Amino acid sequence: MELTLSMSPETCLLGILFFCLLIQLYFSLFVHLKLGLAKVDEIPDKAVKPLSVVICARNEVENLKQYLPVVLNQNFTDYEVVVVNDRSWDGTKELLEEFAKQYNHLKIVTVNEGSKFIAGKKFAVTMGIKAASNEWLVFTDADCVPASSNWLLGMQQPDKDQTEILLGFSPYLKKKGLLNALIRFETFFTAVNYLSFALKGMPYMGVGRNMAYKKSLFFNNKGFAAHMHIPSGDDDLFVNAHANHKNTAIRINKDTQVWSEPNTSFSAYLRQKKRHFGAGKLYKSRHKFILSAQIVIQFLFYVLFAVLLCFKATLCPAMILFVLSILIRCFIYPKLLKRLSYGDLSWWFPILDILLFIFLVFNGILSIFVKKVQWK
Repeated sequence: MELTLSMSPETCLLGILFFCLLIQLYFSLFVHLKLGLAKVDEIPDKAVKPLSVVICARNEVENLKQYLPVVLNQNFTDYEVVVVNDRSWDGTKELLEEFAKQYNHLKIVTVNEGSKFIAGKKFAVTMGIKAASNEWLVFTDADCVPASSNWLLGMQQPDKDQTEILLGFSPYLKKKGLLNALIRFETFFTAVNYLSFALKGMPYMGVGRNMAYKKSLFFNNKGFAAHMHIPSGDDDLFVNAHANHKNTAIRINKDTQVWSEPNTSFSAYLRQKKRHFGAGKLYKSRHKFILSAQIVIQFLFYVLFAVLLCFKATLCPAMILFVLSILIRCFIYPKLLKRLSYGDLSWWFPILDILLFIFLVFNGILSIFVKKVQWK
């Protein structure tokens, strides 16, 4: 007698949904939860070694006027601030010259219009690094403001000399509207990912609004030479190429965070994300696989859940799996939102999670067809 086993299509789909849930929970429980359980380092009470802050500015006169004094007045005994004026025409030059009269530790580097250099932020960053007097370099942007006067104390070179890269966090300022909530939530999810994987021993990116590394690391690896042909990646591609489990550490103390001005229009936000998407194509293969798997699994989870709701036999188990996913992740991510200064988004987590997934899919498709991007 032959025994024939058969499974209905909806049962197969339910099995795939369960598999997606397991993968989803792996990232939540065994990767992201590491960040939730990680000890927050205390801010050192004194500066140990000198450092240089590098800021690139292109037509940022208003932001520099508002935020640069906070960088120049840090509670740090020996540091310089190198500001690269990258072909600005809005009064940035005159403003920096006025600041230089007040602050002896401000160094101005000017990039003029011309055909003998490669235009773009990477060239400006390289010029700033060359001009820096110190080995330890801390990076931020002109539209960013440190959360406290102890920012540099927290971002200074760690005691372990083998640490060559320090990854910080840069949240966006809260504004009104759904777009702002989505931008901040996407920034949160990105940060949870790269900070958690760094803790797990697999650092793959950093954010130039708040990170640090050794000058020697930059020049020993020929700077941005490997990816100078694309406009983005001065931060994440450099980290992706040179960070490892031995030379990389993170900082998430609230005093070490750097707040940044968010985009206020959807089109500007899309342009920013297209630049980031273009850089991501040059990540190491294992990093691309893991990051792609996260999005694909999330895509399948939501799509399969919606499909299984159409079948009476799978409606109840699909609902159970969906609610289980939400409950477990609601236990983890709202706590992380508070740890990363986004506590006001905690109650909106399930909705923003779905909206972010839709946006990532949309942006990925759009990036296939829109190729041209630039810094400013």
